[in-house]
Amino acid sequence: MTATERESMVGERTAAPKTARTGAEGPLTALLTSAMAFSMLQLFLLGAFGPRLVDELGVSPTALGLTAAIGFATAAVLSPVGGRMVDRTGPRRSLVVLLLVSAAALALIGAAPGPGFLLAAVALGGLPQALANPATNKAILAAAPPARRGSMTGMKQSGVQLGAFAAGLPLAALAGGVGWRGAVWTAAAAAALCALWAHRALPADPSAKAAMVRASLVPRGAIAWLAVFSLFLGCAIASVNTYVALFGAQKLGMGPTSAAALVAVLGVAGIAGRVGWSKAARPGRAEWLPGALAAGAVAAACLLAAALYVPPLVWVAAVAVGVFAVSGNAVSMVLVMQRAAPGRAGQDSALVAAGFFAGFAVGPPLFGRLAEAGRYGPGWLLVAAEFAVAAAVATTWAVRERRRGPRAEVPA
Repeated sequence: MTATERESMVGERTAAPKTARTGAEGPLTALLTSAMAFSMLQLFLLGAFGPRLVDELGVSPTALGLTAAIGFATAAVLSPVGGRMVDRTGPRRSLVVLLLVSAAALALIGAAPGPGFLLAAVALGGLPQALANPATNKAILAAAPPARRGSMTGMKQSGVQLGAFAAGLPLAALAGGVGWRGAVWTAAAAAALCALWAHRALPADPSAKAAMVRASLVPRGAIAWLAVFSLFLGCAIASVNTYVALFGAQKLGMGPTSAAALVAVLGVAGIAGRVGWSKAARPGRAEWLPGALAAGAVAAACLLAAALYVPPLVWVAAVAVGVFAVSGNAVSMVLVMQRAAPGRAGQDSALVAAGFFAGFAVGPPLFGRLAEAGRYGPGWLLVAAEFAVAAAVATTWAVRERRRGPRAEVPA
């Protein structure tokens, strides 16, 4: 281990008791939760405002899926570099950059005159997504004792679903009064204010030279398994996020606001699921949770298909996707922090996130081809198949881990 690696590890280990004594965990968790919400808010706004975008900007269902694909492809490509940047520069600088770029991307989405400009704005939003998990995980490792990390991770990961709730209910309601552009610009202003909060509230980062850690960009061991699991999980979740509102409007006869509320319901269920399952993800149990949650998500996708015949089932399905599918990503992040190599928590978080974002890039365009043809039933069955593959990958890894015997949590 190099001297810089030892220095980075010491900084993370010694910060936790100080934060625990000062009672700063609550404000820190609130800040990290907000950062996670803003990092992916554009995804949920595209889904919640999908019917409006189709009508006003002439965005086709396939193009709507392509916007999500562009953003997450950018995030997947940038994630390994972003993780290394977070390990090098520290969480405070990274979070401020994340929030400022989120504000810029949202402002540009609100100004988009057509599909082409919209795609460019969404691509810019890939950078905050790439920084979100590495920066927030690094902040928790530096500031929280091991016993609190699981619950704090669940809370901050629930910020993503808080963004879904904000897009599906308050921002959708605001759009009914000031238009969808005004609602998106309001979100951009809030992200800029959150950047100021991060700059003032977080402690100064160590020097970039002291925090620098040499690390491979290729995932290995448990990180590789979690990255593959996240790939298939992301394919399926992104399809639901992007198309569930449009499905409700086009196939179930729901109005734009009611259809957007499906995204809000999914978000609220995801918050509860992420907090609860992350708290339960203790070493020895956490390894089995991703496979079990993905298996539950298979049933949720089947309920979406059944909603074509029994429309009220769409609400049950939205809740189930939040409780099971969305929670899987939070549990995978708890596992990353339990198993990250010394000094490279940001990098390992980014490699797993890269798999998740790659799934977000691939899933919606595949679903979009079916949605444009009006074939939502086969589309939801495709989602069920993607969840099933994720469950198989996670369960295979858990069985391998059980054969290797118990493993202690590794300080990162």
